[in-house]
Amino acid sequence: MKNDEFSLTSLVSAFSRAYHVKEDNPIIFHDYIAQDFLSSAEYQSISENMSNGIPYFSAEMAEKLKGNHEAILKWVTQIQLAPTPLARAAYAENVVLNECQLGVEQYVILGAGLDTFAWRYDSLPNVTVYEIDHQSTQNFKKERLDQAGYEIPSRLKFVAMDFTKELSLEKLVAAGFDFSKKTVFSLLGVSYYLTKEMLQELMHAFFKDLPRGSSIIFDFADKSLFTEPGIFNRVQNMVQMARAAGEPMKFASSLSELEKLLANEQLLIYEHLSPQDIQNQYFSNRNDNLQAFETVHYVHAVKN
Repeated sequence: MKNDEFSLTSLVSAFSRAYHVKEDNPIIFHDYIAQDFLSSAEYQSISENMSNGIPYFSAEMAEKLKGNHEAILKWVTQIQLAPTPLARAAYAENVVLNECQLGVEQYVILGAGLDTFAWRYDSLPNVTVYEIDHQSTQNFKKERLDQAGYEIPSRLKFVAMDFTKELSLEKLVAAGFDFSKKTVFSLLGVSYYLTKEMLQELMHAFFKDLPRGSSIIFDFADKSLFTEPGIFNRVQNMVQMARAAGEPMKFASSLSELEKLLANEQLLIYEHLSPQDIQNQYFSNRNDNLQAFETVHYVHAVKN
């Protein structure tokens, strides 16, 4: 991954969170720090690129909203860009905060990107946060944090690693991670790009030596990922964009298959949210275009 490629990916993600806080109501996920990762010029540039891309997402809506930049931007963001990242982040953080109250001492964010949890919850007692991501990702993040005037909390540890290709538990331990402590992991927006074998290996490596009560929160796609078009064909747009970017989506699973995979590592599904559950919990009180993606599920699995 090149630095400039990462910069674009991470900034678009930060943009979606910042835009949501500024423009949407009610707010699903209140990441009030995300906007500090973008300059005003970058925010404007991403806005224009998103608006200009509407013919790809819907020729019908491109014609209907022609000339109305703000309406186009809101439509693209709410239909395609923001629903899953916003809702899964809100779900994951709610679980993590609850787990911290139940004695978790370590929170590991796999594929952290420009995550801001460690700054928004800097007063959590006795919880060390580990952010795992590419070295280039972390370098970029540190540069942006410095530019925005944020200090790195003492309880936050960066671990440079592409865990999907070369999982090094030694690096995690070297950063202070303790396998005897109750831990919660988040793996958001990642499972789609793994094979079943890779996901199994990842679960095994992290959970084989952790104590009971340790857990993981992640999202996954069901078996309809490659056949369900979604409204305005947004599911297939997502699949096609991933393929075009050189990172094709690979993993889709039934709940029963996922239960077996997790059971191999002594993990039980404590909570599962279906697309309809996600719609009811995060999007039911809205009168805009934000709504749950048709094939995406959330899971909280706990070691027994």
